[in-house]
Amino acid sequence: MNEPRFFEIEPFECESLSHFLGRFRRENYLTATQLGKLTGLGAVISRWENCYFNPFPTQQELEALASVVGAEVEKLREMLPPIGVTMKPRPIRLCAACYAESPYHHIEWQFKDVMKCSYHQMRLLTKCTNCGAVFPIPADWVTGECPHCCLPFVTMVRKQQKG
Repeated sequence: MNEPRFFEIEPFECESLSHFLGRFRRENYLTATQLGKLTGLGAVISRWENCYFNPFPTQQELEALASVVGAEVEKLREMLPPIGVTMKPRPIRLCAACYAESPYHHIEWQFKDVMKCSYHQMRLLTKCTNCGAVFPIPADWVTGECPHCCLPFVTMVRKQQKG
C-alpha cells in the first residue's frame, strides 16, 4: 500500500513549531488528531501546538513528525526552545512589527524571560490592542488578525510600545 503524500511546507526562520504545525495541517486539510495518528504521536501534536514542551520532544518523536511533514529533524528542532530555555506558553505573545515583516509566530516570543522584541526593541503584545482579546495559539493563526474584532496583527504596531 502506498504511503499518503502531503503538501510540504517550508519552515520559516525562527518560526514556532505551533505555527508551523498549523500551517501544515491547513495545507493538507488535517486536524491535530489526524496528524497525531499519522505520526504515531497522538495527543502530543496538540500539546506542541499549545506550546507545551514538557516533556521535551525526543529525537524519535521529531523523526516521526519529520517523516510525515517532510521537514528535516534539525529544522524542527530549531522551532523549539533551546535546551535550558523555559517557555511561557500563556499568554501568546506577538511583535506586530516583526509580523508586518514576516507574518508568522516566532518561537522566541514565548521564551519566559523575553518581554520585548530583540530586533525592534518593542514590548511584546499579549492581547489585541483594540478589544483586549488574548491571542489564540499560533497554530490557529489563519488570517493574522484578532479572532474577536478582526483587527489585523500588522496594524497593532501603532499601539505597541518601546520596551
